[in-house]
Amino acid sequence: MNQLKKLLIIGFVWPEPKSSAAGGRMMQLISIFKENGFEITFASAAQDSDFMVDLAEFGVIKRNIELNSSSFDGFIKELNPDVVLFDRFMIEEQFGWRVIENCPKAIRILDTEDLHCLRTARQKAFKENINFELIDLLSEEVAKREIASILRCDVSLIISEFEMDILKNVFKINETLLFYLPFLVEKMDEEELQKLPSFEERKNFVFIGNFLHEPNWNTVQYLKEAVWPSLKKNFPEAVLEVYGAYPSQKVLQLHQPKNGFFIMGRAEDANEIVKKSRIVLAPIRFGAGLKGKLLEAMQCGTPSATTSIGSEAMHANLPWNGFIEDNPEEFSKKAIALYQDENLWKQAQKNGITIINGCYQKSNYSAQLISVVNSLLIDSESHRLHNFMGNMLQHHAFKSTMYMSKWIEAKNK
Repeated sequence: MNQLKKLLIIGFVWPEPKSSAAGGRMMQLISIFKENGFEITFASAAQDSDFMVDLAEFGVIKRNIELNSSSFDGFIKELNPDVVLFDRFMIEEQFGWRVIENCPKAIRILDTEDLHCLRTARQKAFKENINFELIDLLSEEVAKREIASILRCDVSLIISEFEMDILKNVFKINETLLFYLPFLVEKMDEEELQKLPSFEERKNFVFIGNFLHEPNWNTVQYLKEAVWPSLKKNFPEAVLEVYGAYPSQKVLQLHQPKNGFFIMGRAEDANEIVKKSRIVLAPIRFGAGLKGKLLEAMQCGTPSATTSIGSEAMHANLPWNGFIEDNPEEFSKKAIALYQDENLWKQAQKNGITIINGCYQKSNYSAQLISVVNSLLIDSESHRLHNFMGNMLQHHAFKSTMYMSKWIEAKNK
C-alpha cells in the first residue's frame, strides 16, 4: 500500500465556491488530490468569511497562518508536505522562499487561476481607450512578477489554452513547466436536459458574477448603459436580474425596477437561479482565464450571450451555446432572438453539452495531473536542474523577498 502523500495548499483566500469561479476551481483541485489519496491541509492568512466552505466536510485540515512570520517555518517543518500548491503568484512570492528553506524537496505547484498580467494589461488598455496587443505584456510590471513566479515553481496550472500559447510563444517558457488544466466537470448527456426546466418554464435574462472582480462590475455597467436601453426598447417586457457576491453601493444604485433592471445581490444558489432563467447575458469587455459563469450556464441548460473576450478559449472550434457578439446593438438584437425563438434556444442548449463533453470532462485531465505530480515526486532533481532560469530567479529574487519579509517581521515586533 502506498504511503499517504501530504499536500499543503496555501490559499490567497478561503474557498467560496458559491461566490466565485476561483472558489469552485479550488474545490475541483481539492477533489482531484483527495480522490488520489493525498492528505490535504489548507492554510491561509486571510480572514475567515461568512461564505467560506467548511473544509472539514471535505476531509481537509484548516490552518490559519500569518504573513511575514517565522511561525510559518515551524508549521511547515512539522507538516513536512510532499507537495505545496500556491494559490496565485502573490502567495508564491510571499511564502515560496520559506517553503524552499524549510522543505526543499517538496514539489511546488502554482495555480495561476488566470494570467493576472493579461487581465491587468487588458484592463489598462480598455481604460486608456487603446487597442491591446500581446506585445504590451512584455512591459507590464505584473508580468515580470508573475512570470518569475511561474519559472520558480516546478509546474504551473494554466486554465486557458490561449494563456498557454502566450506563455510559450510570448514569454518563451518551457512547456515542461506548464500544465493545461481547465475547469473540470462531469460528462453530460442530452437526457439530462429533459430533467431541467423547459423553454416555457423559464423566464428573464440573468447575469451572475462576484463584484470584487473588476471585469464583472464593468460588465454590469456596460449592460446598463449600452445594451439594456436598446434591448428594452425592442422588447419592452424584458427583465434582467443581476446577482453577485459583495455588491458595493455603486452596484446597488443601478437597481431600476421600472426599467426591468433588478440588482438582486448575492445568489444563495446560483445553479437554481440560472436553471430558471432563459438567457445568461455576459458582455464581458476585458479579463483573462475562463469564465465560470458561462460554463455554469451550459451545465444548467441555459444559453448565453457573450463577447469574444467572454468566450475566449472556452469552446475550441465548437459552436457556442448561444451567440458571441461585440457590438452592443447587435448583441441586444441577438439576445432578443435567442430569448424568443425556441428552436434556436434548444440548439444552443445542445451546443453547450457538446462543449462540456469536448472541453471540460474531469476524466480527461485529473489522471494526467496526478501522473505529472508523481513523476516530479520521483525525480524532481533532474526537472529542476534543467530549469536554470528558475534556479537563478530563486537565488536572486528570494534573497530580496526573504530579507524584506524578515525586516517586516522584526519591525512588527
